Amino acid sequence: MRCLFALLILWLSAAPALADTCKYVDKEGRTIYSNVPIKNARKLTCFQEPAPPPEPSKARAEGPSAGASDAGQKRVEPSTQRRRDDDRRKILEDELAREQRALEDAKKALGEQRAQRTGDERNYARAQERLKPFEEAVTLHEKNISSIRQELVNLK
Repeated sequence: MRCLFALLILWLSAAPALADTCKYVDKEGRTIYSNVPIKNARKLTCFQEPAPPPEPSKARAEGPSAGASDAGQKRVEPSTQRRRDDDRRKILEDELAREQRALEDAKKALGEQRAQRTGDERNYARAQERLKPFEEAVTLHEKNISSIRQELVNLK
């Protein structure tokens, strides 16, 4: 009985050490993530559980105040934020230009496919089936352009 009790205490004291998930690489080069040691594998790193979130302070509990939603966050200098916004705007504008070119190409390909009619497409369903990927490409680029434009509007 004493031995069982001693083993229980030993196991409980070792349990927190086993809770860490570690990354191992075995002899064959496979990556294994485990919370128990792996034989014949090399331990690379261990990951601990994330810390619990901090308790809400009394100032926040009393009610919302000016800037209460970001009280724990550091402020960014206005010039830094402006530079970040300018960079983001440039990236979005470049992406918009690429999507507009891709839309033009997709519309051109769709037009060519509509103009090209093969002899074995005697029924309308076959023609629609052949054109479907081209139409989907046009629709996708149109949606992307719409989303990018909305991002640009939200940025201003």
